[in-house]
Amino acid sequence: MYAMTLREYGRPLIWEQRTTPEPGPGQVRIKVEACGVCRTDLHVVDGELPRVPLPIIPGHEVVGIVEALGSGAQRIGVGARVGVSWLARTCGRCRYCRDGQENLCDTALFTGYTRHGGYATHVIADAEYVFPLRDEGEAESLAPLLCAGLIGWRCLRATGNGARIGLYGFGAAAHILAQVCRWEGRSIYAFTRPGDTAAQGLALSLGAAWAGGSDRRPAEPLDAAILFAPVGALVPAALQTVRKGGTVVCGGIHMSDIPAFPYRMLWEERRVVSVANLTRQDGKGFLDIAGPARIRTHTKRYALQEANQALSDLREGRLEGAAVLVP
Repeated sequence: MYAMTLREYGRPLIWEQRTTPEPGPGQVRIKVEACGVCRTDLHVVDGELPRVPLPIIPGHEVVGIVEALGSGAQRIGVGARVGVSWLARTCGRCRYCRDGQENLCDTALFTGYTRHGGYATHVIADAEYVFPLRDEGEAESLAPLLCAGLIGWRCLRATGNGARIGLYGFGAAAHILAQVCRWEGRSIYAFTRPGDTAAQGLALSLGAAWAGGSDRRPAEPLDAAILFAPVGALVPAALQTVRKGGTVVCGGIHMSDIPAFPYRMLWEERRVVSVANLTRQDGKGFLDIAGPARIRTHTKRYALQEANQALSDLREGRLEGAAVLVP
């Protein structure tokens, strides 16, 4: 197999030939058709998350075909198209797993971070943690659903039933979530980097009621706001856009420090909450509605060997929608 491997934090990934792995008990080997490039991958590469031993193959928005089964892996058959997401495995025994919060499992493993991921031609996954996918449709279009879609869905559920939703950072997750909100009858307000008319144009083309820089405010207060941009200074900015009782959801796994702000911004029962990881139920819930909601992803294709360029384009804000690696 071939892979783009991280061997030193903060350095470019390295193109390598590796031994094709065999699936262990309860596992499957998947031939990768496509792997989305997520902002979390940047945090992994830059060493901004708690550091784990290297080397590691990043990537956790994987679409592929099951190629081999380990012993006891009976849920999925050879030849099935599946998706692999961030949550790779949980213990099933800790208080969080027992309470339906497996996203908070004390000993969880994560694809592309603590287990090798999809920036490769092949990947190993636990059969119980992969998602069956429809056979029709291009893998490139499906890949962003496996994290940008899933995390966006979990963030949206955290906002309750609000009708007016603000999205800060209009990239891969937001452009998918905008379509879900439109399908659910909600209104979207898109906040982008100041002057990013391309992202604002994409938001408006997807039905946003308003689009502007993050330094601006719409005329009416919002019911909730979701932050996908990893910028702590946006938390107090978002609090100023939501109504009394409104919610600000921080959807990223990493964010710069939140600056001090006056209590008056938080008062009147506004809330700031975070979303951590995801559950398999999140995956099932989102993928069940992805078809009826007619979600269409906007992607830019890169060859697997171009992973460093894809990460650079994401870092510098040169993308509209999602970057996807295709072996």
